[in-house]
Amino acid sequence: MFILSKILPELILPVGGVLLILITGVIRRSWLLFSIAWVLLFFSSIPWTGNHLMRTLEGGMERVSAAKAERAEAIVVLSIGRTVAPGGDQISEWHDADRFFGGIELFRAGKAPLLIFTGGSAPWDTEAPLEGKILAGYARSMGVPAGSIQVTRQAFNTREEAAAVREMLSSCPKGGNHILLVTSALHIPRAQKVFEQAGFQVQPFPVDFVTSATRKTYPTDFVPSSAGLFKTSAALRELYGRIFVAIFR
Repeated sequence: MFILSKILPELILPVGGVLLILITGVIRRSWLLFSIAWVLLFFSSIPWTGNHLMRTLEGGMERVSAAKAERAEAIVVLSIGRTVAPGGDQISEWHDADRFFGGIELFRAGKAPLLIFTGGSAPWDTEAPLEGKILAGYARSMGVPAGSIQVTRQAFNTREEAAAVREMLSSCPKGGNHILLVTSALHIPRAQKVFEQAGFQVQPFPVDFVTSATRKTYPTDFVPSSAGLFKTSAALRELYGRIFVAIFR
């Protein structure tokens, strides 16, 4: 399941798919396949494509203040990934802090008595500290009471995060089924469905938006770039993830 959900999309979307078409074109000596591969690479690499895919996948969601959020029984902050910087001190650095600060904002607004961080980890980096433990330390240093913070067991993907939160809340006196789910806007639809399948009543709290409310289209949006290819790849991986969740319920 990990290979299907994490590794396969990296191999085929979109660079792997273009390479596969090119290789097939070489073997068959097909100019048509060569042309298809270059067209796909061009459109995947222009920022215009990635921006429109991201805007579509974020589905018109809006970032709201914590004061406008509904009350719940727990705030669940999903992991996003961290990097252990080179050096003997093994400092863990942010990928993006929006999820963490979104959870802190909700807790300070009194929207739930419990703040849960998931124990995000990667199978190839099991020696790195769990992301949730690091974030819990930051939360305590910002004044969140230790008794109001929980960290789940290790989890490698969203489905495992949902199962870990389910196990924790089933045995927690402060637990319950109604949660405020904090994750990236792009990730919200898939994460919400996974947590609802695990038996939760989910109130989404999207953060970390890719789409800007003030973003306009510029001529440079039609110039191929590595940034454009990265954004298109991220959007296609998320679309793949949503299809995967729909199939493997």
